Amino acid sequence: MPNLKTYDLFISHAWKYGDDYDRLVALLDSALYFSYRNYSAPKDKPIAAPWERLSKADLRAHLERKIRPVNAVLVISGMYYSYHEWMQMELDTARDYDKPVIAIRPRGNAFIPAEVNKAACSVVNWNTYSIVEAIRNHAI
Repeated sequence: MPNLKTYDLFISHAWKYGDDYDRLVALLDSALYFSYRNYSAPKDKPIAAPWERLSKADLRAHLERKIRPVNAVLVISGMYYSYHEWMQMELDTARDYDKPVIAIRPRGNAFIPAEVNKAACSVVNWNTYSIVEAIRNHAI
């Protein structure tokens, strides 16, 4: 079997919605013939705690270090309104570094915030095939 490409991914998340993040990581981990490295801030080493104390410039610098080396940015779109300032900075950073954004529609959601929809090169449903296919098609 040929070697698989290993995709470097940043998964936008908020630990208040950690269950969604954990389910997405489990889904990616279980995907057949798919390899990736997760550049997201782990729960035990967040970008900052609490993030509200960071200046916008410091937060932006942290996000740049996480997003600059990746092949794609995954966004669970249902979190946008609760964390719009943080997530908008992630979307802006992805745009500034020409990183493709793949928006993932949470189960049961038909609505995607306009800001996420505008930034995304692809909007996919919450299933392994759709997400992995979008990564393979759009990752740089």
